[in-house]
Amino acid sequence: MGELTPDVEPEELEVDASLRPASLTEFIGQPRVREQLELVLEGARRRGDPPDHILLSGPPGLGKTSLALIVATELGAAIRLTSGPALERAGDLAAMLSNLAPGDVLFIDEIHRIARPAEEMLYLAMEDFRVDVVVGKGPGATSIPLDIAPFTLVGATTRSGALTGPLRDRFGFTAHMEFYEPAELELVLRRAAVILGVDLHPDGGEEIAGRSRGTPRIANRLLRRVRDFAEVRADGRVTRRVAQEALAVYDVDALGLDRLDRAVLGALVRSFGGGPVGVSTLAVAVGEEAGTVEEVCEPYLVRAGMLARTPRGRVATASAWAHLGLTPPPDVVPGGPPALF
Repeated sequence: MGELTPDVEPEELEVDASLRPASLTEFIGQPRVREQLELVLEGARRRGDPPDHILLSGPPGLGKTSLALIVATELGAAIRLTSGPALERAGDLAAMLSNLAPGDVLFIDEIHRIARPAEEMLYLAMEDFRVDVVVGKGPGATSIPLDIAPFTLVGATTRSGALTGPLRDRFGFTAHMEFYEPAELELVLRRAAVILGVDLHPDGGEEIAGRSRGTPRIANRLLRRVRDFAEVRADGRVTRRVAQEALAVYDVDALGLDRLDRAVLGALVRSFGGGPVGVSTLAVAVGEEAGTVEEVCEPYLVRAGMLARTPRGRVATASAWAHLGLTPPPDVVPGGPPALF
């Protein structure tokens, strides 16, 4: 969410942590993943061995970190958390692995961004629970094998296609997280409202869920912003009307599009006639980085049927024109990209 995900304050992080489910039974949504993961963990418990390494993939905000914490809780094990960008050198990873106790869980977020030397060290650690530490430089360098305690690696990635084949193949269980349905998000919001002490009416929860882009993290953040509005400008109750007025203040429209989403669609339609146009050109038009447009805006716009990626560039669908209150040209196929030929 371009308007609602700036640098998050520590207080916000604490609230996010308080809303995380503590067990698989508390985890809402992703029924298939929960069932599969429950079998993996229960089988490992009965054998008395650490479970296979686990890879969780899917868009941001769907609960990958929460599931990693739940894995450690269900196993009664400690968890060490890090991220791919933080592991720049093999030594960083070796130090972390050597401090693991038997059965510990190591969680690496955004694992596709791990540095190549650290990734190569991870291969041996995942398979043989051993790392080779290189001492010295040049011709006199010596490799010292170091045994590490058996552990379970939980990797999370928003771009599973960016993982190298050798790393992906070393995970014994891979789960793909799907976007949530509005009814599931309503359950997420009800649970969060109880924890936060928010007077959330059913119609208010329905309104927020419909604008949350299928993502629990966004739903929880929107709930907190609507709570602020309700406490300051209303009687504290979150009804449909209060939610609508609050989300209008925060530039979140009925489909969950924020200011940046609408700017991208507006530039695509008004400046470039609906496309096709390259993502770099589109990013310049809205004053953002190409990576922000491609990774933050495009996934939801494509899923909402308002933008299509083609070999020639991005194009706006008839739904995008209609959402902006404009009449599409005759060559725009309803619900799909413009006719290119």
